[in-house]
Amino acid sequence: MKIFKTVFLGVIVIFSLLTIYYIYPESKLRINIKIDKLIVSKSKRLLLAYANGKLVKTYKISIGLQPTGDKKFEGDNRTPEGIYIINDKNTNSVCHKNLGISYPNNEDIKYAKQLGKPVGGNIKIHGLPNGFGFISKFHRWFGFTYGCVMVTNEEVDELYNAVKLGSKIEIIP
Repeated sequence: MKIFKTVFLGVIVIFSLLTIYYIYPESKLRINIKIDKLIVSKSKRLLLAYANGKLVKTYKISIGLQPTGDKKFEGDNRTPEGIYIINDKNTNSVCHKNLGISYPNNEDIKYAKQLGKPVGGNIKIHGLPNGFGFISKFHRWFGFTYGCVMVTNEEVDELYNAVKLGSKIEIIP
């Protein structure tokens, strides 16, 4: 009976901590801020948003199934590394909303051709898959993409409204 009480208490504590994590509010991006530069640190799982050279917000992210190394070709499940631009915004995405990343560039195309592989594309900063928004911040614990950068739906809403098309995005190891 004592083991049951201990296990039950442990479950209650874990459930309580998970609930607090889930509902604890995160900082919001200031209204009317215009983000003109993004830096993605793959190893730190962070997306840093800048406006006029000042860091305005840091987002925790999920990235490709193969987190280390640069994207080489379609299907390698890696997130690209390099300097790109935000070239598209899409409200009709399979993952809530997304911002397009200008991958592949000329170097990416050349390298994939040398390997005899398709270069791929369709790399985005996106929210959670439609119908799975309830996962929210928990995506950070187990979330993965096939090469994109994933944030919560609320976070992609912020980015969608604040990031200017043509903004620079640097993705570093």
